[in-house]
Amino acid sequence: MALAIFDLDETLISADSDHEWGKFLVRKGLVDAEVHNRLNDQFYAQYKQGNLDINAYLEFACSFLPRLSVAELHSYRREFMVDVIAPLILPLGRQLIADHREAGDFPLVVTSTIEFITAPIVQSLGISTLIAPGLEMRNNRYTGNIVGTPSFAQGKVTRLNQWLEGRSKDLSGSFFYTDSHNDLPLLKLVDHPVAVDPDDTLRAEAKKRQWQILSLRD
Repeated sequence: MALAIFDLDETLISADSDHEWGKFLVRKGLVDAEVHNRLNDQFYAQYKQGNLDINAYLEFACSFLPRLSVAELHSYRREFMVDVIAPLILPLGRQLIADHREAGDFPLVVTSTIEFITAPIVQSLGISTLIAPGLEMRNNRYTGNIVGTPSFAQGKVTRLNQWLEGRSKDLSGSFFYTDSHNDLPLLKLVDHPVAVDPDDTLRAEAKKRQWQILSLRD
């Protein structure tokens, strides 16, 4: 049983879920539109450029969560899933997951987007294992703090290795699918690295290393 590891944003879905969540909060009038749009776009651009300050980004991404109860947040998240995320899920991504299951592989998602946003998306894809930045809770409310190492860049390798500890699984025959050059540390670790609709930097690296390049948007 080989691990079939997937990035989520712009790999299995055709946009960045966290960036879309930020726009959703603005449309719902839940945050200051000018400030939130500016920071949301700024962090997204930094991610694309490969110079994201992950801690600053996560502080921003989590800043809204303590303002509402868990019940209120989950209500907005359900609306977000139906109105925004459902149309973004790529049918060819679902098929790729199914193909790996049929081959006897074990699918999981490793993402730098917080688990509050990604957990229902991954569940809707039929994947039960998610590695994402975890959220601290106190008195049944989110504090806005992250628990553990953020699963970003080299942090994806760290978190995956932590997950593997004590399990009867390893990286023999493993696959990793991603669109982003930020994921090069994990791509270099697996047996079958696959660039999925890659950004320009990853595409060039994949061609140089003769990695498979795949599109799930055709």
